Amino acid sequence: MDFIQVDIIGLSTSPSSGGAYALVLGEVDGNRRLPIIIGAFEAQAIALELEKIQPPRPMTHDLLRSLFDVLGAEVNDIVIDDLSEGTFYAKVRYGSDENEGQLDARPSDAVALAVRTDAPIFVAAHVLEEAGIPADDEDMAPVEEGDEKLEERPIQGATKLERMESELKKAVDEEDYELAAKLRDEINKMRTEN
Repeated sequence: MDFIQVDIIGLSTSPSSGGAYALVLGEVDGNRRLPIIIGAFEAQAIALELEKIQPPRPMTHDLLRSLFDVLGAEVNDIVIDDLSEGTFYAKVRYGSDENEGQLDARPSDAVALAVRTDAPIFVAAHVLEEAGIPADDEDMAPVEEGDEKLEERPIQGATKLERMESELKKAVDEEDYELAAKLRDEINKMRTEN
């Protein structure tokens, strides 16, 4: 299985999110973004570590890091290796002198552990292909007058799929990754049904 390294681009939320956040991962050597909807607790755990804020008591992910240390194991990397029915799946791959293994994890928990252990984060190529959203791509640049690219045609008379793709592009341009993730999932569902 091919994996592509990603970095954390940011965390975003909107007032209508109901407490959910979008964890935005970006290709290290590319332009695609992968928004993953996560809970408020996990977003806080990631944000605190990124900002190097030490809570008064250890959080769950701090406990996991300490457990790896005590057992003499090291987190090698994190892989987001599957996407099924809108749910992302991840693995924490670890090693010690005696063995190597992997633990099934939610992507948000795996990333929260990765930021604490300085472990690299990877996404399976097929997952990024299916759910990644291009950003700052030349093909998505504003169209000059007289250019006939689909993205800039008037939306009137466009199919529902074309309108949703246009809304997706706008959401990415405005960095509304939560909306972009919802639109991406709906577009993928429509394409599967057709």
